[in-house]
Parts: sequence; C-alpha cells; structure tokens
Amino acid sequence: MTWTDIYLICFIVGFSLSVISALSGIFDFHLPGMNHGHGAHFGGHGGHAGHGHFGGLHGHADLTHTSVFNFGTIAAFLTWFGGVGYLLTRYSGLLFWVAFSLSTVGGIVGASMVFLFLTRVLLAHERPLNSLDYEMVGVFGQLTSAIREGGTGEISFSQEGVRRGAPARSEDGTAIQKNTDVVVTRYESGVAYVRRWDDMTETKETR
Repeated sequence: MTWTDIYLICFIVGFSLSVISALSGIFDFHLPGMNHGHGAHFGGHGGHAGHGHFGGLHGHADLTHTSVFNFGTIAAFLTWFGGVGYLLTRYSGLLFWVAFSLSTVGGIVGASMVFLFLTRVLLAHERPLNSLDYEMVGVFGQLTSAIREGGTGEISFSQEGVRRGAPARSEDGTAIQKNTDVVVTRYESGVAYVRRWDDMTETKETR
C-alpha cells in the first residue's frame, strides 16, 4: 500500500464521518464533546416578575466545555489531511516529508475551522443543564383559572423563557380568584400547590 492509498483512505473515512456528523446535527443525535443546556433562577423580590423562583438567587451555570478532540474535528482533520496529501503525492512530485507536513497542516486548519464554527456559532449560547432550572417549588405565576374551595384551578408561569401551565390547588384548601399572583409551595403528581403572593409577602413583613 502506497502513501497515496493511505491519504485516499483517510479522505474517504474523514468525509464519511463528516457526513455522519452533519446528519447527526439534522436529526439531533448526540455526539462526543457536545453538551447542551442552560439555565438560571430568578430570586424573589417585592416586585412582580411573571417568572422565576421565590427565595434565593441562583447563579448561572458554567459555560459549556467542548473538547478540541471531538467527532467533528477528527472527521475534518482526516478529510483535509487525506485530501491534501492525496493531491500532493499524486500530482505535485514533492518529497514525502514535505507532502506529509503540508497534509498535516491542512488537516489542522480544517479541524480548527470546524472547532471555531462549533464553539463560536453552534454552542456560543449553550450552558449545561441544571435540574434546579425546572424545579417547581418557588415558581411565581398567575392563576388563569380560579381555584374553588378544595378544588383545582390552573396556574400560568414562565420557566426557561417558555410560558407553561399546570393544574393548581390551594395549599390551605381555600378558594383563590382568577388572575391572582401565587407562589408554588409544593408540587406533587403534576399538581402545583400554591399560596397567594400577597400572603407570602405579608408573612415576611410581620417577622
């Protein structure tokens, strides 16, 4: 097997992996070195905010770390290394080490472009998932359907920038009117148990 054959095999393998990498992005497969997620919490204050958590403020999660050696960059290196090497050894007549060095540089350049695109464009705003981002206890919201005494209504709230809704019951079993601002005190079996926001603030002020 000659070096021309080796370069050609590297190109074919790298190009095939690049196609798989592209398809994995289209169909949302998970590749090595790619972490997803984001989140932060709103700290409760006297003013109203339509979303967030009542109580302590939680800091942002660490920025996503992406390894230089991931599926996309390896595929790009093999493609460029093999393509440049094949063209140089077949058509240029350069010495082996010159062609090999230029092929390596070409592979590094190709991998670097893919890595920069991945980190500066695709994952620029990504942060790791945090289970606290989806914690219901402490969520501030508003009743879109009144809660009758001992009955069930509905709460509307914003979580991670998305407007959501959930069945809601009064924590103490009393009726709560529609459009009342409430805070979730516990969440069980898909039902949010809530207290009036005014009751929460009055309790804090009397302490």
